[in-house]
Amino acid sequence: MRKINIIGAGLAGLSAAIHLAQEGIACRLISLQPSERAQSVMAEGGINAALNTMGEEDTVEQHFADTVRGGAYLADENAVQGLTEHAPEIVRRLCSIGVPFNRKGQELVLRNFGGQKKKRTAYSKSSTGKILMSALIDEARKYEAKGLIKRYPHHCLTSLIIENNACIGVEITDLYTGNEGKLYGAVILASGGMNSLFPEMTTGTAVNTGDATAIAFSQGVELANLEFIQYHPTTAAIAGKRMLISEAARGEGGRLYVWENNQPYYFMEEKYPELGNLMPRDVISREMIKTGKQVYLEMAGIPSEAWSRLSDLRDECIRLLGVDPHGCAIEVSPGIHYFMGGIYVDEKHRTSLSGLFAAGECACQYHGANRLGGNSMLGAIYGGSVAAESASAYIGNSAVKEPEWNEKHQSRLLNDYAVNDEVAKILRDALGIFRTEETLVKALNDLNTLDSSGYSENDKKRLEVAKAMVMSALNRKESRGAHTRTDYPETSEAFQKTTVVQYQNGNITLSMRDIARRVAE
Repeated sequence: MRKINIIGAGLAGLSAAIHLAQEGIACRLISLQPSERAQSVMAEGGINAALNTMGEEDTVEQHFADTVRGGAYLADENAVQGLTEHAPEIVRRLCSIGVPFNRKGQELVLRNFGGQKKKRTAYSKSSTGKILMSALIDEARKYEAKGLIKRYPHHCLTSLIIENNACIGVEITDLYTGNEGKLYGAVILASGGMNSLFPEMTTGTAVNTGDATAIAFSQGVELANLEFIQYHPTTAAIAGKRMLISEAARGEGGRLYVWENNQPYYFMEEKYPELGNLMPRDVISREMIKTGKQVYLEMAGIPSEAWSRLSDLRDECIRLLGVDPHGCAIEVSPGIHYFMGGIYVDEKHRTSLSGLFAAGECACQYHGANRLGGNSMLGAIYGGSVAAESASAYIGNSAVKEPEWNEKHQSRLLNDYAVNDEVAKILRDALGIFRTEETLVKALNDLNTLDSSGYSENDKKRLEVAKAMVMSALNRKESRGAHTRTDYPETSEAFQKTTVVQYQNGNITLSMRDIARRVAE
């Protein structure tokens, strides 16, 4: 029987699993935790689609243009074309399976999101990720009952199985029993971002270790654009991580300011009068740092009726920060929110290794040098279905070997979520919003001279990804999107290319690849 292995059970993984099941192809959904605890549950703001329900004459072409421009012209344009063309259909399908998007009568209400001039973000209050996940989990259960989706929660990837330069399966470990298994078939990685490389700096969970990406890299799979790390401008410190204050707050009228001459100075509105507080995230984050002052997010002016759409965000602020945003401004600063770089895939989500596919945040696709808010959930759902389609075509009608298990009967605790503190500190100092040759060279030297003899195997693999990140940032001698070099402040046409890194024979090689431009019809 044909089977496909999916690593990760968030939006991208569920989307891939459902797509395969609808085609009658069995799959295994392998994840550290159940879907209910996936990173995707934490997504807040919404999902983009040019539905044009707000009377603003929005179009797919405008969504495409905003995405490419927001990504500083580094995104694969053919992939973005597919993403934006399918977006309305995806949102309508989500409605059909029960997603309760905010509505006015029969029409979906769309909100403004950063980097976009039109209202095109469908949402469910400010807990859209949780709502979408609930709907997809329920949809997946129908196929679980039919035996087309089999779940392997509390299992971790330990290795890809590679034969004749092709991925033919995965080696996994059951964290409860310690049993080790080999599961054969094509593989889709949908394992999320690399939060554990930046402990206490990200809005995401450290359970998104990036280990699957690091394992693939250690086995020769190409990664791309690792220098592009998105800092979300409005986050607040809480225990162990950053709390995201959704862009939806600014979409509903929230304003950023600093104190100047004993009064609020709304710097974004002054400098960018057209989009103001809804400029792309990389722009706002840089402007916040440039002020040299504490930045505040003022939400008192949000209309009373809009608070019904932000009620869950308000509750989180009261519960976690001890501040009611309806009556008091919140201290905010940029925090790491998304990794635009990851596993290098083409528009069909094929990686550099035959039989291996990738989707969601672990893959480098759609967002170029900076992601627009509202495109991440869209990219995960659409990318998951594309990866599934490609994997299905790849395996054809071929059968695969039965699983092999080595029973250990001894639990294995996943006790190395966090990358080694030494590596984390080096990355924190080098890969901030502003970067220089001096700090990057020092970081690479420090990483290369670390004594890793006592590191876990996961730590060693993450260390190589960390080196590749710094090498990528050092090589890009320009400022573009989320990558700002103070020593190279201009954007250079010579660097309008994709950074590709590969680990082979103990060495990391780096190259620059041309970007796929949209094929004229």
